[in-house]
Amino acid sequence: MNSTTYIRRAHHAGSWYSNDKDELDDTLSDFMQTARQDLSLEATKPTKLRGIICPHAGYSYSGPTAAYSYEALRHELSQRQLPKNTSTTPNTTRTTTTTILVLHPSHHFYMEDCAVSGASVLQTPLGDLKVDDELRQEILRLGNFSIMSRSVDEAEHSGEMQYPYLKKVATATGNAIKVLPIMCGNLSLQREAFYGELLSNIIARPNIVCVISTDFCHWGRRFSYQPRPDDDEDDNDKKPMEIHQLISKLDHQGMDHISMQEPCAFAQYLRQTRNTICGRHAVQVWLHAIQHNSQTTGRETLTVKFVKYDQSSAVTSMQESSVSYASAVARIKA
Repeated sequence: MNSTTYIRRAHHAGSWYSNDKDELDDTLSDFMQTARQDLSLEATKPTKLRGIICPHAGYSYSGPTAAYSYEALRHELSQRQLPKNTSTTPNTTRTTTTTILVLHPSHHFYMEDCAVSGASVLQTPLGDLKVDDELRQEILRLGNFSIMSRSVDEAEHSGEMQYPYLKKVATATGNAIKVLPIMCGNLSLQREAFYGELLSNIIARPNIVCVISTDFCHWGRRFSYQPRPDDDEDDNDKKPMEIHQLISKLDHQGMDHISMQEPCAFAQYLRQTRNTICGRHAVQVWLHAIQHNSQTTGRETLTVKFVKYDQSSAVTSMQESSVSYASAVARIKA
């Protein structure tokens, strides 16, 4: 069995986001402060956070949307701190969440399985994150998981865009969380369900929170995806639907299936619309895992709620393009 072999560098720092520690910290703080004001009621819910869905584009595009998920995670970590044995360590705290499992897609490397990161450390401009090697070895013993090489790991941005935010919330709450990234390749429907069931027991553990990394609709000629509004569907008394409104409609249909935790219905929706949701396989693995836990084992039942949606631009012509971003929080059902 392979062991950890490399430190994963912050390969996209300086391009997708700032490589200056103070500038990056200020940017994420501003994003999260705005989200905190909007999520004041959502964040105070007493049920435990079990997962978040986050976008992964450059922070100037998707950072404000991602902040809504990470503000919920920050609040969770800050509320779940408990004092240790005061006779030995009076000034330290612990949290019930110790590991973040990051499920993300593969944009550059074709594979038909899931692969765990082979890194021992994930570097960010805000500081390093340790990889949970014990959990990695446990997952590798399940079989059917490969190990990412350093070049494949560093080339992929969908995991990396989560790491500065994770370091930000860990530092803000005083938590030494560990992280384990899992890249989900081009999985068949059967493999999505298979990997979801394999990971279901791990995902149900109270010390683990999942981060599912995905953007939503990629619309435009450069994405080979340009559905247009059907004028026949518009009432004569209404204005014709703009392209960006159609994109929003398509995305929210998919978001509804995710919220209802319906992996089969979500798969059917993807077949019908061909919506270019890049993290669809990571989403499906997670949906199958939580559905398995709820319906088969009865371990826990979740509610999934989308708390923010945005687009990189409001497309009105066929010459334009856009990418959609959404954030969601998953909690144990009250």
